[in-house]
Amino acid sequence: MKRGPFLLIVLLGMFVFSLVGCSSDGNGEKDGKVTLNLWYWNRSIDDDLIKKVSEEFPDIKINAQKIDGGEYKTKLQTSLTTSTGAPDIVAINDWVTEFLPNHDKFVNLLDYGADEIKDDYLDWKWDYALTKDGKHLIALPMDTGPTALFYREDLFAEAGLPTDPEEVSAKISTWDDYIAAGEKLEAAIGVKMFDTINRVFGQSISQSDKSYFDENDQFIGDSGTIKEAWDRAITIHEKGLSANTEADGPEWNASMNNGQVASFIGAVWVKNILKDAAPDTAGKWRVARAPGGDGNNGGSFIGILKSSKHPEEAYKVIEWMMNPENQLQSYVTMDLFPSTPSVFEDDKMSSKEEFFGGQDTTQVFSESAKNVKPRYFGVDFSRVNTIFDDALTDVAKQGKDPDQAWEEVLDQVEKELSR
Repeated sequence: MKRGPFLLIVLLGMFVFSLVGCSSDGNGEKDGKVTLNLWYWNRSIDDDLIKKVSEEFPDIKINAQKIDGGEYKTKLQTSLTTSTGAPDIVAINDWVTEFLPNHDKFVNLLDYGADEIKDDYLDWKWDYALTKDGKHLIALPMDTGPTALFYREDLFAEAGLPTDPEEVSAKISTWDDYIAAGEKLEAAIGVKMFDTINRVFGQSISQSDKSYFDENDQFIGDSGTIKEAWDRAITIHEKGLSANTEADGPEWNASMNNGQVASFIGAVWVKNILKDAAPDTAGKWRVARAPGGDGNNGGSFIGILKSSKHPEEAYKVIEWMMNPENQLQSYVTMDLFPSTPSVFEDDKMSSKEEFFGGQDTTQVFSESAKNVKPRYFGVDFSRVNTIFDDALTDVAKQGKDPDQAWEEVLDQVEKELSR
C-alpha cells in the first residue's frame, strides 16, 4: 500500500473519532446535554423532584441510581477511596460529619456561592456540613429530624396525667417530670412509660450541645452529657419503667399496637413508622414538646464529589432542588421535614392528622426544629455510639451490672480510638 492513501485513511478515522468524542465525552455530555449521575437511597429524595430537574434545566439530564440504604454508606466510602464509578451528586445521611476530614473529596460549595443562600437554612443544620475552620462546605441541607414526645392520650388520661399537648408540654417539661409521670403511670395502670433505655440515652444526647467529642476531637464521653444520659437511662431501668423492647422491628411494633408502651421521644419521621406499626391505636396518639428540650435525629444532605467533571451544573441542580419551595413540596409528598424555616408557617405544612386525634403536629415539630442546639459530632461518633448502645442493650436485656458495663464501655472506647 502506498503511504499517502494510508495516512489519509488514518486521518479520516481520527476525524470521525473526534466527532464522536464531541457528541459524547464519556462522562456526561451527549447531544449538547450534560448528564449528572446521582446516588440516593429510598425516600431520601422525592423521585418526582428528580424528574423535574430536566424540566428546570433542559440542558441537563439526571441519571439517578437508588441504592439500598444498608449498603449506601459503604459504597460511598469506597467510591471516595477508589474514585471508580463515582457519581457527580450524592445524598449524605446524618453521618455527614464523618466525611469532613475528607472534604478534599467533595466540591467546596462555598466556591459556587453557597454563602448567598445560607440564610435560607437552619443554622445548626448548615454547620453540620461545614469544616471547623468554616472554609469548606461539603453539602447543602436537605430534610431534618426534629424530635418531640409521642404519647397515648387515652393511657395518660386513665393514669390521671395531663392529656392536652400544651398542658403535657408545660407539666412534663423535664426528664425528672417525665420519670415521675412514668412512676405514676406504672402504679395506676401497669403500663410502661418508656419503650427502651437506649432511646432515653440517645434522646438525652440529642438535646444537648455536647456529645462524645470536643471540637478538637478529644473524647469527653466519660463525663458530662454522656454520663448524665447514661445515668438517666439506668435510673429508668432500675425503676422498672421501660418495656425494654428492641429499638425497632416486630417487637417494638407490637408494643406500640397493644398498649404496652405509653410514650417515647422520637423524630418527626417516626410518625409514619408509628402509623404502620400501630394501626389499632389510630386517633389515640398525641405529640408534645419533648421533656428535657428539643433535639434532632436524622435528616440528610446533598453534595458534589470532586471527581465530577461538571461541578458548576451539579451545583445549580442541588441549589434548586433544595430551595425552600421544593423542600416544602417534599414535605407534602414525602414527609421530609424541611431545613428551610421560611416555609414552616406555610399552609401546606399544616393539616389535622386523624392518627393523632386531629392534632396538627407540624406546629410542635417546627418549634423543635428552630430550637435544636448546635452540636459537634466528630468523625468517630457512630463507632463510639454503637459501643454505648450495645452496652445498654446488655443491661436491659441480659441484666448486666450497669457499673461494670460503664467501665467496660470506656475500656472498649479507648481501644477503638487508639487503632
